[in-house]
Amino acid sequence: MYTDFYGLKELPFAGTPDPRFIYFTPSHTQAIANLHYGIDSGKGLIVVTGEVGTGKTTMLRWVMQHLDRAATIAYIFNPRLSIAEFYQHLAKLFDLRNCETKSDCLFELGKFLESRNRSGLRTLLIIDEAQGLSLDVLEEIRLLCNFESDNAKQLQIILTGQPELRDLLNCPELRQLEQRIALRCEIEALPSVAETSEYINSRLKVAGDNHPDIFSRAAVDYIFRCTQGIPRAVNYLCDHALLNGFFTGNRVVSQATIQEVAEAFDFVPRIAGVEELHGASTIFPVAESSVLPARNDSNGNGKCCESDCEFIAISPVAETDTIFEENTRQTNSQTSIGNLITAFFDSASTAHTIEATAGPALPGGPAFRDAGATLDAVGSTRAVKF
Repeated sequence: MYTDFYGLKELPFAGTPDPRFIYFTPSHTQAIANLHYGIDSGKGLIVVTGEVGTGKTTMLRWVMQHLDRAATIAYIFNPRLSIAEFYQHLAKLFDLRNCETKSDCLFELGKFLESRNRSGLRTLLIIDEAQGLSLDVLEEIRLLCNFESDNAKQLQIILTGQPELRDLLNCPELRQLEQRIALRCEIEALPSVAETSEYINSRLKVAGDNHPDIFSRAAVDYIFRCTQGIPRAVNYLCDHALLNGFFTGNRVVSQATIQEVAEAFDFVPRIAGVEELHGASTIFPVAESSVLPARNDSNGNGKCCESDCEFIAISPVAETDTIFEENTRQTNSQTSIGNLITAFFDSASTAHTIEATAGPALPGGPAFRDAGATLDAVGSTRAVKF
């Protein structure tokens, strides 16, 4: 609805995990580098965790999009399955025939994996929202790790989920599975106002925006305070703010617009938690004219329950009176991220050869196709040519 008004070709803050809109924060860059290393070196079990809304699924889809086409992937996004349902689902995803029972499925899966391994081909099982897996199914996943030759894992498994997944894997009943985890990755929220500004501008650019100042500095500052850098919450606020600006005829989204949307949808800045990162500076002057609640918990959803809140008085101030702490991104930080992912790709093992016809592989290993053009297209400041 508002795309033409702001000169956009598509919605920049849609709620779908579109890999074209991926933004490479330091934690995303490190996680992708670790995933590439783990897949290319034949690691058996990899675990990725992150708070709700930090972009785990988007990252997974980006990784799957850039895997070699010869790799076969079974992707499960709804893990609330019984053992029988899990194996039935697995058989359909791998296109296995004659799998009436669990025993049949294991037999056919074994033949399938052995055949692909002899041809030097990769087979992956990726389970999203893995914190929803039952203990029984997790035990079956442990046993699937036993599909291996003398020197290679025939089935590589990636589990992604919320922080509860980490707690689940650490329980005594799953200690055998926990010992098989070869790599762990953690996805974090946007760490600062400046990073949030880069994230917003990156998505606007992918959507066709040529004017990166749609959101004022004070608006971005307030968005970060409302969301604590959770990308999904940032998308939600920005989408509704652009719709609000369209209805009111404002081509620049101001702090007042963000405040209006935040109050309407129960997003309020958790001031105490953010001040720990930014010091004791007061960004919103205390006044008696209005009151907003600030929550001190860390559930990650950016919302507040009245019973858990401390009330602090703040007044809507003019844009020019708001301190915007947009710290310039340090050059050495960007360089270190580039060096990190380049080092992983350059040092990845090339022992596994894909013998099927596929797109060109990355210089660092056969598992990934060239993603440099994709990163350049999205305009990310952290794009690195692989």
